[in-house]
Amino acid sequence: MTPRTPRPPSAGSGPPGDHPASEEHPMPGEHPVPGGFGAPPGGLAEPWRPPWVRAAKAGWPVAAAIVVAAVQVAGSSAAARHQSGRVPLDAFGYLLLLLGPALLVLRRRWPVAVVAGTSLVTAVYVTAGYPYGPVFLGWVIACCTAIGSGHRRAAWAGLGGVYLVHALVTFAVPADWQRAAPSTITWWQELALVTWLLLVVSVAEIVRFRREQMAAHREYEQQLAQRRANEERLRMARELHDILAHSLSLINIQAGVALALIDKRPEQARTALTTIKATSKEALGEVRQVLGTLRAPGAAAPRGPAPGLDRLDELTEQADNVGLAVEVHEKGGRRALSAGVDLTAFRIVQEALTNVIRHSIARQAVVVLDWTDPDALVVVVADPGPASPGDAGGSGSGLAGMQERAAAFGGSITAGPVAPSAGGGFRVRAVLPTRPEGAPPGATGEGRASTGEGPASAGEGPTSTGAGPGTTDEREGP
Repeated sequence: MTPRTPRPPSAGSGPPGDHPASEEHPMPGEHPVPGGFGAPPGGLAEPWRPPWVRAAKAGWPVAAAIVVAAVQVAGSSAAARHQSGRVPLDAFGYLLLLLGPALLVLRRRWPVAVVAGTSLVTAVYVTAGYPYGPVFLGWVIACCTAIGSGHRRAAWAGLGGVYLVHALVTFAVPADWQRAAPSTITWWQELALVTWLLLVVSVAEIVRFRREQMAAHREYEQQLAQRRANEERLRMARELHDILAHSLSLINIQAGVALALIDKRPEQARTALTTIKATSKEALGEVRQVLGTLRAPGAAAPRGPAPGLDRLDELTEQADNVGLAVEVHEKGGRRALSAGVDLTAFRIVQEALTNVIRHSIARQAVVVLDWTDPDALVVVVADPGPASPGDAGGSGSGLAGMQERAAAFGGSITAGPVAPSAGGGFRVRAVLPTRPEGAPPGATGEGRASTGEGPASAGEGPTSTGAGPGTTDEREGP
């Protein structure tokens, strides 16, 4: 017998419990909603109901139509005893009293057609001169349903048309043109009828408006939750990129050094391998801290502090291990920063140094922290060297990530090559608005980028996305 090639497991395959809950594999106690997620407008799925409840709900339109028909027939028959001048109810009159409620069975599916049908039936009944009674009940229910489903024009047109027929028959059509005796309706009875119609329709309008408000609120909450989820995914992507791009770049360079020296200089190769171990351990810890945000609800939050400028020495030490000498200069007195701005400044310096290591032949770089502006921190990372031979740049996510980080706090990033007359090289400049500790809320800076120039600042034309199309030094992180 020819052995069968095992089929790779597909999405949703395997024993129960090996796959996440879905429409095909609901969790115990859950029931799939037809149509995928099955969420109605507003984003919330209908709750599960027992079969008998669903059956009762499905039969409700028929039961309601029967009740309305019974009320119209019984009420009109009773009212006919006190309206001797009206045309007695015959088979056609009873047919009209039953036809209107029968149309109500379809009022949810075709609300406009049901409004038109019940309006026509009611108008024919009034024109025929049959006794007044609860003949408007089915028609009003159809109009209210149409209003609730959003077909307001059709509902108001039906209301106006039927009432116009009633008013003409009652007050305008000559008596000899009518089958029944002249109407004896008084003005207060007519006022009561109009008031009842307006009251019922107004309630329907209020219910419709409230439903639309609730649907809009649910949709807004859904969009807000989706936006928060997207922002969280973007934040995690930036964090993982900054951590892994920097660490893997150092590991790659140290691995190359170890391979080159393992035979001739084993001690230096051992040092490179030790650096790889330390760098990978640190990166693993930071990745775990970032992924800790995906913990289950109720789990403890990560306790490790977020990195900031106080760990700038670690970056310079790591860069020095791969042959990049970094000088750090500070202008003005350092002040306390919010955790978000501190992390952003650290990640920008980290990404900029990573780009120097990956894409430049320079063996030195300068980091300037300019604190002279009381409302902003200016961070400058510059190197004097051109791009590495054969380097085609990265994917662009490095500079894009720096821009997104800075923009989240109202800051800006400019990056690009420095003109040869100004020394050449490449420069990244970030302006991050800050608020001095103890200052009022209105003291937040707007990132005044005209002051605090770092090295290699003259004679360049930085762009917001790195080097322009006419340059040859385009450096972006992986």
